[in-house]
Amino acid sequence: MTLVPRLPAPGAPPFRAVAAVLVAYAVAMAFLESAVVVYLQRALGIDPRALFPVRDPVATGDLALIEAGREAATLVMLAAVGWLAGRSGLERLAWTAVAFGTWDILYYAWLWAFIGWPPSLDAWDLLFLIPVPWAGPVWAPVAVSLALVGFGLAAARQQRAGRPVRAGRAQVAAGIAGGLIVVLAFCWNAPVVLDGGVPTAFPWPVFAVGMALAAWGATTAILERRPRER
Repeated sequence: MTLVPRLPAPGAPPFRAVAAVLVAYAVAMAFLESAVVVYLQRALGIDPRALFPVRDPVATGDLALIEAGREAATLVMLAAVGWLAGRSGLERLAWTAVAFGTWDILYYAWLWAFIGWPPSLDAWDLLFLIPVPWAGPVWAPVAVSLALVGFGLAAARQQRAGRPVRAGRAQVAAGIAGGLIVVLAFCWNAPVVLDGGVPTAFPWPVFAVGMALAAWGATTAILERRPRER
């Protein structure tokens, strides 16, 4: 499958300009969200060093629902800026990956600057609540975000330059399977979290397999330049 980008339109912003504006947006959004988290933690008396065990949803009322809504709103905002930055489906997906990865990395960086958390990349974090709790050491989502930024920028640059990205069935399957395996690794401890326990072991071999599959699919699709023979 060949994903052919649109040719650069006269007066269209160059790759570097789009990248700079989108990254600036993600950095500012990360600052805003980390500041909101700090405010909420202090208002509710939550110690960021003691995220687990997770508070009982019954005792916290609608907070769990509000938190899930906040996470969904964050994803919508990042996808929206990616959609506005791109001109084709693939380029929009690439810019969304760059925005998400930059936001996620800078979110942790701002939290560390504000309150000294996380104290290390081995610290555990509650990542998402949709559809079940995602948990893992900070280094894991940071690794995913670094990959999203790198591959996203590479794909967006290639598309912005008018060069096609060729993704065969193997690349598409590897990307989807790798992503699902990474999600599985993050949700691995969901039963423990839901039971009020404290996760202690992250399935890093499962995570590594998912990352390797997705990275292979993305790399081969981006580097393939020759037309495929029928």
